[in-house]
Amino acid sequence: MADAVPAVAGWRHRPLPPIVGAGDVARLLGSCDRRTATGRRDHAVLLPLTRLGLRTGEVAALTVDDVDRRTGEIQLRGKGNRYERLPLPNEVGQAIADYCRRVRRRDGDRGLFLHARAPYRALSSSAVGHIVTRACERAGLPRLGAHRLRHAAADALRRAGAPLFEIGQVLRHASPVTTAGYGSISTAELSAVIMPWSGGAR
Repeated sequence: MADAVPAVAGWRHRPLPPIVGAGDVARLLGSCDRRTATGRRDHAVLLPLTRLGLRTGEVAALTVDDVDRRTGEIQLRGKGNRYERLPLPNEVGQAIADYCRRVRRRDGDRGLFLHARAPYRALSSSAVGHIVTRACERAGLPRLGAHRLRHAAADALRRAGAPLFEIGQVLRHASPVTTAGYGSISTAELSAVIMPWSGGAR
């Protein structure tokens, strides 16, 4: 009868990828030669990825109208075509302003980040990922997927003392369980967040 019994599914937890540390992020950003037009653009592209944890598609979809310098916010087109707003850190806002003022062509495409050569169209998601790859090569780092920088942003917030729910707000997660996968979170901390979120606390 043993042959008739179906095999048990071998579910295993996928190990978390190694954290991209603050030193690695600094090397990535420092690899951009901001004396050049491409370097200024790449630096401005990398900062939202590493500081705000944006996805490559979200960075590629940004337009000049999405940056509100008056309120210090940035509007994002997230998953499911949802529009969301995030505070714009001063470092990120300064880099974007510097790129727009000194480098970005003002004619034609309304995309925020444009190709450095004609035709000056908005970057695609794959082009944003390629910017990350080139930065890794210049910095002497292993090739990183852009999504690893999202993990790096979460880890930086953790190290700065941000609670789990605030990190989830920045990353725009629907559940704290998802946020817990972006770093080393204790079971007690996760339970403390999930209980009120799920309505378990009275």
